[in-house]
Amino acid sequence: MDLKISKETVPASVSVYSGIQEQNIELDYILPDYYPDIFRLVRCETIPVITDWTVSGNRLSYGLRCDIRILYCGEGDSVIRSVTQTQTFQRSIDLDRECTSPAVKLVPKADNVNCRAVNKRRLDLRGAVSVKASVSCEVTQEVVSGVSGMNMQLRKLPVRFAAKKLSADKQLRISEETELQPAQPAAASIISCRCTAQECEKKMISGKLLAKGSIAVDILYSCESEGKGAVEPLRFELPYSQVIDIDGLDESYECTVTPEIVSCEVTPAAGRNGDNRILRCEAEVRLLCRAVKTASVTVGTDAYSTVYPCNAEFTEIRAEQLPTVYEESFRHTAKLAEGESIPETVYSVWCTPKNINTRPGEDGRSVVISGMLTYSAAVRDSSGMIAMPDRDETFEETIVLGDDISASAVSAEISARDVSYNISAEGVFTAKAELSARISVTGSDTIRAITDITVDSSVKKERDGDYAIKLYFGVPEEDVWDIAKRYSTSVSAIMEENELDGERLRSGGMLLIPIVT
Repeated sequence: MDLKISKETVPASVSVYSGIQEQNIELDYILPDYYPDIFRLVRCETIPVITDWTVSGNRLSYGLRCDIRILYCGEGDSVIRSVTQTQTFQRSIDLDRECTSPAVKLVPKADNVNCRAVNKRRLDLRGAVSVKASVSCEVTQEVVSGVSGMNMQLRKLPVRFAAKKLSADKQLRISEETELQPAQPAAASIISCRCTAQECEKKMISGKLLAKGSIAVDILYSCESEGKGAVEPLRFELPYSQVIDIDGLDESYECTVTPEIVSCEVTPAAGRNGDNRILRCEAEVRLLCRAVKTASVTVGTDAYSTVYPCNAEFTEIRAEQLPTVYEESFRHTAKLAEGESIPETVYSVWCTPKNINTRPGEDGRSVVISGMLTYSAAVRDSSGMIAMPDRDETFEETIVLGDDISASAVSAEISARDVSYNISAEGVFTAKAELSARISVTGSDTIRAITDITVDSSVKKERDGDYAIKLYFGVPEEDVWDIAKRYSTSVSAIMEENELDGERLRSGGMLLIPIVT
């Protein structure tokens, strides 16, 4: 009987780029005439954002926007003034190969920033941001799924993989006005604006995806209170609801929607009495929608003939699966100051996670998350000056997921849900952060699969003797397939002869090896 080979086409994910690009930031700024002279710098920061990206051939191009904010006090008062500037850059990356339907992930990060007052009217800022980029493409590979004839034995493995992927991105603008309460002082300027995308709800309706969520906006604004500068915190939410078209989407797909903040700006405006009691918020959000349909296929991972010499060609395939997402939380406490450095007044404390790294735990059921937490505060120090100090704290947290993890990629997004502070009777200023971890575990079976088999039917295998059965001493956990291949027999014949209930030996001992011809 001639050899007959059945094949299946399996999609696989291939990395075409993984690296980090750096971008220098420089700003030489002269204050407008209506700004007071610089007396003391309070804070400077740079917030990088990816605005868009495209892949053409073997090149990835993306837009990088850096929002720069410099805070200072003028001479004779403590009111914080804010200087805001924006710089945009177009960057590109050469990929290892041309890529269709790429999966792109771009994570920007502010590395460092230094600002100085050249004189009372001029500011000089130098800094750097980096963008961590990873790009993967989908390729197809034909693999052997079945054989018959020529006394062939095929070892098979069922593989579940992402058979089809759909994606769509949608950007939306949200505009809303918030009026300050009567007890809240009027706003002089916005000195800090932090926007966080909350968890997005999703629902499929007639082949369309409905996404509902909100953006949490935390601001600090400066105001004048009895002739002295003060800082007021405020938090509000911006809701949204969007219908997203994804061609080909139906109930057989599993969907995820990830919101990303593209921009968020709050400006004070005059109310009915002329004071700045209205806050106008303009936010832009990008909704990343991904849909995956999973399928299963049987793949041949090893082969031999019990009679003829044969040769199998192999390739490694990476069958990507749909990520499993876990929502977990943990706490972190940091000491910010003590003794004489204790502030006179604390207006607000917040926490920013940075440089997050993840790895599977050694027990196979947990994830280890590490990185940096930057605690920031807006305070009035003992001299009566407004200050906004930062303190970096490293952390490492092991989170038990309860499931067995067999993952090729583990990632986590950390956000600070709530930050509280306390000044003890002993004079210790501490902050406690309630942190939320969104952990994504992506399973991916990397399999050494057979792509082709050739058999030499002109000769037969030579045996070391004329016998129908052979004795063999097996060891615990030995694979029956390896034994059968060594003696050119079949797995089923060994299992039947020795009344085995599995293809791996539970204990060592003598086995009868029947010879199949």
